[in-house]
Amino acid sequence: MMKNIKRFSAITLIGLFLVMFNSCDDTTETFMISTPTAPILAELNFTELELDAVNTNNPAVTLNWNEATYGQQAAINYAIQFSKDDVFTEPITASTITGQSSITLSVNEINAAAGNAGLNPFTWSDIYVRIVSSLGTQNNETTNSNVVNFKVYPYFNYVFNDYYLVGDATAPGWNNNNNNPALFRDATDSNTFYYTGFWADNGHFKVLPNKGLWHPQYGTDDGTSTWATTATVTNPEPERMPYGGGNGITAGFYTFKINFASNTFTFETFNASGIMSPASLSIEGTNNTNVAMSALTFDGHIWFATSVRLKPGDLEFVTGAGNRWGSTTSFSGVATDGGGAIPVIVEDDYDVWFNDLTGRFILIPLNL
Repeated sequence: MMKNIKRFSAITLIGLFLVMFNSCDDTTETFMISTPTAPILAELNFTELELDAVNTNNPAVTLNWNEATYGQQAAINYAIQFSKDDVFTEPITASTITGQSSITLSVNEINAAAGNAGLNPFTWSDIYVRIVSSLGTQNNETTNSNVVNFKVYPYFNYVFNDYYLVGDATAPGWNNNNNNPALFRDATDSNTFYYTGFWADNGHFKVLPNKGLWHPQYGTDDGTSTWATTATVTNPEPERMPYGGGNGITAGFYTFKINFASNTFTFETFNASGIMSPASLSIEGTNNTNVAMSALTFDGHIWFATSVRLKPGDLEFVTGAGNRWGSTTSFSGVATDGGGAIPVIVEDDYDVWFNDLTGRFILIPLNL
């Protein structure tokens, strides 16, 4: 009887050991939560907010809310979202915070949120705000607070970067301040730029963010990727585009496309045969005197006008034959004949560029 008991005990101990071993080997943790309760955003003690373009770091709005609950002790993430409509069709996240139920946003942060939400500067508009709670690094289990709104009067915040060509393949040669042609920014992707036109034989080029300054500058070493100097670290310099240190361009028409987010570019032939430039081109709009544009001597398909004073309203590019090229996007885009009026949303002096090969245009404010 004792032998049977001992044998049973041994088997039991082995089983317990295997259970313990498997338990130690399993590192999975189960985190159970209840249906979350949404945060409650407190009403504001004002209805209108005029933003000060001078003291942009001053506090503008303090938001307070009752915390969300998930049925567990956890650090809850909160995203502060703004929108131009109360259903948050295109929400803009102005800031995020974890484990707190209050935040103060600066004048600049509110202005940026208003601009990114699509509100026009220098006019009173409704803006809507809500708090979105979530858990974990993946922002799981989101839940939205109630919506609070107020009227805001934004100042203008030009959020875009602009870039220019330099090099012996281009109109200005290796002169960094010689009416350098602007790259044309994509209207829907502010990191992507294009330039379609004529490039000189056996030439190279680089890209400059600032006319008159050699650094920062963008170039290449391999013909597909880009790298840049900075304003303070200027050596070593990148090689010239499009082939690095290799052979220069064969004269002709090409499209240069560069993406500053992925740091890549392409340089491909463009068939310009049969595309005739207009005999003349002018800028005509609701709030400016008609301005004649000039074509580059180097490439008659590229038109420009410098330091043009534009006021809020709209404009079109009008040919001598009466064609009216326009678009519905401000600052940059692709204009087509009869494509609408290009919105001008802030008064300033602008450099204006237009490409009659592609219809691309760009309006570059000089003082914003």
